[in-house]
Amino acid sequence: MKRIKIGLLPKIAIAIVLGVVCGLFFNDAITRFFVTFNSIFGNFLSFLIPLIIVGLVTPAITDIGKGAGRLLLLTTALAYLFTIFSGFFTLGVGTLSFPSLISANALSSETMAETGLAPYFTIDIPPLMSVMTALIMAFVLGLGIAALDSRTLKSAMEELRDVVMMIISKAIIPLLPLYIFGIFLNITISGQVFYILGVFLKLIGVIFGITIVILLLQFTIAGIVARKNPFKMLGHMMTAYMTALGTQSSAATIPVTLEQAIKCGVRPEIAGFTVPLCATIHLSGSTIKITACAMAIMMINGTAIDPQQIAGFIMMLGITMIAAPGIPGGAIMASLGLLQSMLGFSEIDNGLMIALYITMDSFGTATNVTGDGAIALIINKIAK
Repeated sequence: MKRIKIGLLPKIAIAIVLGVVCGLFFNDAITRFFVTFNSIFGNFLSFLIPLIIVGLVTPAITDIGKGAGRLLLLTTALAYLFTIFSGFFTLGVGTLSFPSLISANALSSETMAETGLAPYFTIDIPPLMSVMTALIMAFVLGLGIAALDSRTLKSAMEELRDVVMMIISKAIIPLLPLYIFGIFLNITISGQVFYILGVFLKLIGVIFGITIVILLLQFTIAGIVARKNPFKMLGHMMTAYMTALGTQSSAATIPVTLEQAIKCGVRPEIAGFTVPLCATIHLSGSTIKITACAMAIMMINGTAIDPQQIAGFIMMLGITMIAAPGIPGGAIMASLGLLQSMLGFSEIDNGLMIALYITMDSFGTATNVTGDGAIALIINKIAK
């Protein structure tokens, strides 16, 4: 009998359901065991965040920075513009719609402290450096290695990236369902879980709607530039969209995205350049999800949403996420440092962000790869 493999999304969904159900009848002693695990895992994750940033962002910036080609610069700039525009559009939609959908201060830190359970013990694991220090170090090292073409440092950073990705894929990702289970177990004990689940459902609807609008806008722009029917081009890219829904990976969908981009009229040599590159640097769908979820959690906590603060977060997010490894949930892992340093997210907030993000991972990935087709169409026209 072949072993049945369950993907990360079903595992997270099962963990949420079990956390809610078990929270209704687990006694305090059992619950505190899982709360203790979450405390240790959360501290370990906080320790890893600077290493994740240095290990993933540095090689990504090096790979982009060493190229001086015109098409590389144009594709990178266009992908970044598409990405941050999606974030700003989400900021606008969230500012207008979230106040009527989400009650403020429903899950404040004070409420959790009063009604949740404390761990049996904690293990303090301080990070080696602050998040902002790690970001600046990654930028300086990445640009410096690219400028000097230092093969030794580049090789060292690539090996560090491999180590970080191994830790994420072999340790963090497998333990995430247990971590999410513990979070929802404690939230259920605190009496807030059904409100949180209601917010989840509302967010899924809002985010899905935003992704549809963004894709229509992207292909409208591409259609105008390339002088093609945007709806016909979007129709061609739906094959890539549906494939990404299943794979939850932009990298795994590259062959299909490449084929559909060529069907849209993109020259094979241009498609072969832009599609693999955009699979790494174009993250409109991921930005929509992270921005919307972050705003929702801030409102739940009763934190005032400062548009300038969110705008700065979006612009940094567009750079940081290019380091996201090609695994489900990679973008949210790369962005945890920004959530913590720029928006003041706590361990519980980060846990909820992970759960929300992975629950909607398919929609975001599908939006990313479909938008790659729009970028390829524009670059194909410019390159003539």
